[in-house]
Amino acid sequence: MKEKQSLSPPSIIECLKTDYGIAVATLTFLPIGADMNASVYKAVTQNGQSYFIKLKRSHLYEMSVAILALLQASGIQQIIPPIKRTNGELTQHINDFTLTVYPFVDGQNGFCHHLTDDQWMILGKVLKQVHEFDVPPSMKDRLKKETYSPKWQKAARLLNTHIDSNLISDEPALKLQAFMKEHRAVIHRLIDRAESLSQKVQEQLPKFVLCHSDIHGGNVLIDKNGAIYIIDWDDPIMAPKERDLMFIGGGVANVWNNPHEEEFFYKGYGRLKINRTILAYYRHERIIEDIVEYGQALLLTSDGGKERPEMHKQFISMFEPNGVVDIAFKTDEG
Repeated sequence: MKEKQSLSPPSIIECLKTDYGIAVATLTFLPIGADMNASVYKAVTQNGQSYFIKLKRSHLYEMSVAILALLQASGIQQIIPPIKRTNGELTQHINDFTLTVYPFVDGQNGFCHHLTDDQWMILGKVLKQVHEFDVPPSMKDRLKKETYSPKWQKAARLLNTHIDSNLISDEPALKLQAFMKEHRAVIHRLIDRAESLSQKVQEQLPKFVLCHSDIHGGNVLIDKNGAIYIIDWDDPIMAPKERDLMFIGGGVANVWNNPHEEEFFYKGYGRLKINRTILAYYRHERIIEDIVEYGQALLLTSDGGKERPEMHKQFISMFEPNGVVDIAFKTDEG
């Protein structure tokens, strides 16, 4: 289970009352999400009104919340808008944290719920709207921009040098160490191709659009009425459209890897020419990032407690048939 951030529930409840006019009866921590710098809660008032509370250890969060509000104001209904404070601001700072409040939408994410053909078409239409959104120049200058950083490639090469060493010796770490040795050639291939593809992409100077940056199944929410919402807009980025499109058919968590789903998504998104080089680059790079994050957590630290076996399971699942590694290599070859 994720650790709670170091801000007491009474402090959160007081902030909601003072800054949002929300009198909370119960505040419940929700052990969801992979971001260790963020915690989320469900707040319920005496009259049964529910709110989703996000607490992030950062003061660099306002831009993403502002983009979210603009997208919703532009007519995109598949976004859950932040609730304003009584003074009109979208976020509240508490010590080192940024607190944001949203309406609570009860539903399942795309890892647990298979999207219908109609929902795939809606997702396609919405993502096209996001990519066509004209970001105001003042905001565009402040948004993160794709730089094709070699950060994860370098970290993966360094991690690979550790797998022959004596590392953390619990069962998940030992299993992962053996697995990485067995798949050393595949991991090297991923890193080498990511480096090569990165160079090719930068030579092409592709057009940048507003991207969500992490639109896998876990960040698509389906409510009880079948409405879908794109959630977790923490890291919007100006990048080629393939930054988002790589998730459609990309197989993250071994879902969204069905050609039928892609077909209906693109019926909604519309006709376009996908740059296969850029798509292959992002699919390789995403896997390398996950290899580094899971590998460092399991091999170089004892963090995670009961979550360590699950992290090991998620690592090896990337290499399963029709998993993300297979799909990345097929994208590169195709």
